[in-house]
Amino acid sequence: MNQETIISLESAHTSGVYPKRPVAIVRGQGARVWDAEGNEYIDCVGGQGAANLGHAHPAITAAISAQAACLTSCPEIFYNDRRAEFLAALTQAAPAGLERAFLCNSGAEANEAAIKFARLSTGRRQVVATMRGFHGRTMGALSATWEPKYREPFAPLVPGFSHVPYNDLEALDSAITTETAAVLLEVVQGEGGVRPGDPEYLTGAQALCRERGALLIVDEIQTGYGRTGRLFASEHAALAPDLLTVAKSMAGGLPMGACLLGPRVGELDKMTHGSTFGGNPLVCAAALAALDVMRREQLPERAARLGDHLQTGLRAIESPVIREVRGLGLLVGVELKVKVTPILQALQARGVLALPAGATVLRLLPPLVIESADLDRVVDAVAGVLANLK
Repeated sequence: MNQETIISLESAHTSGVYPKRPVAIVRGQGARVWDAEGNEYIDCVGGQGAANLGHAHPAITAAISAQAACLTSCPEIFYNDRRAEFLAALTQAAPAGLERAFLCNSGAEANEAAIKFARLSTGRRQVVATMRGFHGRTMGALSATWEPKYREPFAPLVPGFSHVPYNDLEALDSAITTETAAVLLEVVQGEGGVRPGDPEYLTGAQALCRERGALLIVDEIQTGYGRTGRLFASEHAALAPDLLTVAKSMAGGLPMGACLLGPRVGELDKMTHGSTFGGNPLVCAAALAALDVMRREQLPERAARLGDHLQTGLRAIESPVIREVRGLGLLVGVELKVKVTPILQALQARGVLALPAGATVLRLLPPLVIESADLDRVVDAVAGVLANLK
């Protein structure tokens, strides 16, 4: 099908909830994607964080193919070899103490599980989240998400949620009470403008939770799996979360999420939560391969090195419309003095696909396998687009 046919057909039947760009992506390899007309793009959308290993990685393709020919579906009422192997590998790779995991299909589901487990384990109902935080669009995760335009159409939401400024330990101190089940935060706020947390803030939040009997939930759905220069962003501040949520790149691009549980989370009664497709053998096989690739190709270390390279290049751009370049690893944001949407459109015309993070922040999430020469091309494209803006 040509691009016009694909766009017309999908437009006729899609739900309408997505703001679609007028391009049909049909193929990917590494950090490049191609549209139906054969145009090539450097992918700095990266599956919105789900393509850390790049597109069509041969190890992921082989794992999926082999498992699909063996067994794809096996609910957790039965044991399974791939699931057992993956759970062992995941908990070994995670920050110390996270020795159990609930497997699901997405980041929002992982956060829903974390909220439920925190309430169940503590017997408390209040959850403190942060302004600019994004945790998903299902009702519990949406209640923790701050952005009013996401929340207001669906009010009333789940009760018991409050929001305090990010990176403000004094505000968090005032918000945590004897009724607080959990504090839910990100190490880097992705959707909220690519805003890294200060190490002192993150460790202080953990100390307050320990002191007052609340659980610390760290949302690593976007920051996990090598994105920030460590396998988990929590490692930058030596955090020991009580609950840690991951998803996006866990299974090399297939839908998968997990909520990891630490020792302060008590034993969970049978049937308190569940998922039909969570932890199915197909995604577990892909996820095992993804962890192996992460180690073998040293992708977290690569993200740290290339992230520094990218930020250095972006900071060298002389443009009056750039307020700040910030980020961690290959999660990079450029805060602008102008709206970002026209910038995204102009970058696409130059062969670079990128994301917003709010109205004025350009967000770059390239696959961790990207080459430095491609990052240089991205910097040149950004500089070219901004050259005539004042």
